[in-house]
Amino acid sequence: MATPAILVNVNRCTGCWTCSMSCKVGHKLDLDEYRVHVNTIGSGNGVDSPGGTWPNVFMKWEPVYGKSCTMCAERTVDGLEPMCVFNCPAKALTYGDADDPNSAFSKRVEELKAKGFGVSQKPVWEGTRDNVYYAERVTAI
Repeated sequence: MATPAILVNVNRCTGCWTCSMSCKVGHKLDLDEYRVHVNTIGSGNGVDSPGGTWPNVFMKWEPVYGKSCTMCAERTVDGLEPMCVFNCPAKALTYGDADDPNSAFSKRVEELKAKGFGVSQKPVWEGTRDNVYYAERVTAI
């Protein structure tokens, strides 16, 4: 059985919100409805607030998929990528079958692991969608 999955390369994400907006427009969501939102990893003091102190500041972004995300089942059944993956300008997102070692998803996971990335999912208590994985290479400052 196929297990659709999305891989988010946190080190490639630029925080542009294209994933969220393409989902919102593609699914004709209400003004205040989002299936994907983008967290800023930094100081925790709001959107796009860096962490650290000068000159050692840092900031990353992380698309977070809510339980309402369908991974664009109406598109993927026809062999197309979900709207977020298709439209990501940084190519930070990869879609595929987690059970198929030859899928784009599985190949990208293995490629990133070989480069020292850790791959994980959000904890269940965060209320996020299943089968969304996050790849990140942490470097010391």
